[in-house]
Amino acid sequence: MSVPLAYSGVILIWSTTPLAIKWSSDGPGFLFGISSRMLLASLLCLILIRLLKIELPWHREAFKTYLAAGMGFYAAMLAVYWGAQFIPSGMVSVIFGLTPLFTGVLAILWLGNEKFGIEKIIGTFAGVFGLMVIFSDNIEVSLTTAQGIVAVLVSVILHSISSINIKRINAGLPSLAITTGGLIVAAPFFIGTWLIAGESFPEQLTIRSSASILYLSIFGSIIGFIMYFYTLKNMDASKVALITLITPVIALVIGTQLNGEVISNHAYLGTAIILTGLISFQWTTLSRIGFLRLRK
Repeated sequence: MSVPLAYSGVILIWSTTPLAIKWSSDGPGFLFGISSRMLLASLLCLILIRLLKIELPWHREAFKTYLAAGMGFYAAMLAVYWGAQFIPSGMVSVIFGLTPLFTGVLAILWLGNEKFGIEKIIGTFAGVFGLMVIFSDNIEVSLTTAQGIVAVLVSVILHSISSINIKRINAGLPSLAITTGGLIVAAPFFIGTWLIAGESFPEQLTIRSSASILYLSIFGSIIGFIMYFYTLKNMDASKVALITLITPVIALVIGTQLNGEVISNHAYLGTAIILTGLISFQWTTLSRIGFLRLRK
């Protein structure tokens, strides 16, 4: 697989995922939406593994990788699905734009990839300040909305931790094996959470929610994660995180055009500050790779 193709595919899928998450939860509820998505994705991945005759090893390093991926799937997605109920889909992507900050800091602390220079310090403060601008506007409007922002932010942190753990373990596994193993670990936790919550199977599913669950299962959970882990395997974690410089802008447009979402001026200002901070944080990387050179 071409690295630039995988990189572009992740951008497209991640830009459309926030809106698909909202639509998949319309009617059946977010727990059914995420549980059915993960169960279906797990089954499809197992079929692909068998058809493509890809080995799914379970040695110690492989299991540690699956556990890191699976717990990242479970904790991060549970948080983002819950939070996405209360904020626009475009805003979900904007907050996920903070991923490079958390991933970059963790890469410095855990992987020792780069030094924490002045541009990273400025970028970190700008990202936090941009989030505060968005948060302050929404907490005045609705405490529930503010809770949604916090939930998605928690999801970002958990996602970043999972990515760095996978990179640190460095088991050398195929992308599909990591995705399948992670989903196998995560799926039972999602189903168990749904059952413990006492939610019943929905009597009726709309075409939009059903199509969204199917899209998220195939593209969001399988193709998207395969491409993501492939790029993560072949590029530095901080470079992979650059994807979130682009997805917030695309997701905002998609949310306003297809879902009629209204974004406040404070949110646009906060988004601009966050993106500026991300550029500063990744300035060394951007200048070195020209943002379009996707080779390691």
